[in-house]
Amino acid sequence: QVQLVESGGKLVQPGDSLRLSCAASGRPPRTYDMGWFRQAPGKDREFVAAMVKSLGLTYYADSVKGRFTVSGDFTKNTVYLQMSNLNPEDTGLYYCALRSTNGDTPRYPSGYPFWGQGTQVTVSS
Repeated sequence: QVQLVESGGKLVQPGDSLRLSCAASGRPPRTYDMGWFRQAPGKDREFVAAMVKSLGLTYYADSVKGRFTVSGDFTKNTVYLQMSNLNPEDTGLYYCALRSTNGDTPRYPSGYPFWGQGTQVTVSS
């Protein structure tokens, strides 16, 4: 089993930056993908970014490309989401998710068996 714990969410103003963390514990697979998703009230959960640990590949939603950066410290099994130039449309509950690397696109929530509880990011003036 794998446990995921997100942290770092808070209320920020438009234009601010914020870094989220996701720490994996338990028995993560040797090679895994870590995805970030978010869900705004009344909307479906949407893909934000992902990282393939073994290859260092990163993926981003078009809406965050150039503003968000995903990185990892795999000595700690921790992945980060650095967010900059935040706007109100970035508001939502941010989840991290983990799956064994299988070569499939990491953009779909259904592909991840392990999820954190989420951390709230609110962008408002």
